[in-house]
Amino acid sequence: MNVGLGLPISDPPALLDWARHADAGPFTTLALLDRLAYDNPEPLVALAMLAGATTRVRVQTEVLLAPLRQPALMAKQAATLDRMSGGRLTLGIGLGARRDDYRAAGVDLHGRGALLDEIMTVMRRVWHGEPYGDGVGPVGPAPAREGGPEVLFGAFSPAAIRRIARLGDGFLCASPLADVDRLFRATEHEWQAAGRSGRPRLVAQVNAALGPDPVIEEARDALHRYYSGSEYMDMPADYADVTVERMLTTPGEIRDALTRLNDLGADEVMFYCWSGDADQVDRFAQSLAP
Repeated sequence: MNVGLGLPISDPPALLDWARHADAGPFTTLALLDRLAYDNPEPLVALAMLAGATTRVRVQTEVLLAPLRQPALMAKQAATLDRMSGGRLTLGIGLGARRDDYRAAGVDLHGRGALLDEIMTVMRRVWHGEPYGDGVGPVGPAPAREGGPEVLFGAFSPAAIRRIARLGDGFLCASPLADVDRLFRATEHEWQAAGRSGRPRLVAQVNAALGPDPVIEEARDALHRYYSGSEYMDMPADYADVTVERMLTTPGEIRDALTRLNDLGADEVMFYCWSGDADQVDRFAQSLAP
């Protein structure tokens, strides 16, 4: 089973050191989250720099808020990054859950699921080299991977799970560990029901931090701050507190989570780091050693 790292957002220039360090280690993927109305680096721009600073590790959006972006330009950006990185891009996409992101982009919240379906249809057409539309020819460059980069959908609802089977290559599951089995099995069921061959790629995301107490407290504060606020749609009032409580903070918890997720059929586990302490790269690598 592959293991990747979700990168902290507090110090964008430091991410180059994180990336070079992880590229020399056992990790398979580096990921960045996406928000608009927040103090985080824009993920496609940042990941392009990280891809240029590395030679092996994949780069992944986790997840890109597709409805906030114009589809032809987004398809072109993703294809460019995929092509220039030698096919190392995984495009994790989803809807997001914050009203302020949609307000900042001037996008109506209503019908965002249908909009995501339309966006994916457009991007697949672009990546296949077909004309964009009436009077508009193909939008290049062609991605490194025929048909476009790997697409994982972040999903929670039954409708979103069905979207994976219709339009994606796999599932990026950021739900609590207790819910992973149910969601993985639902994804596989919908994949088969849609007549897809093979199996969906199943990726789990887990919040984590390793290090001395100040590193853990920094991570808890950052995680709580990120998930706090009144802009969330359909989230319980204690969501930030519960999320912080679930964060993994010891090598034993990391190993236990890997064993559990491997047993559930995960192809990759992304440990999302919330402290800016780059020594966590070595600590996570050590926790993976047999």
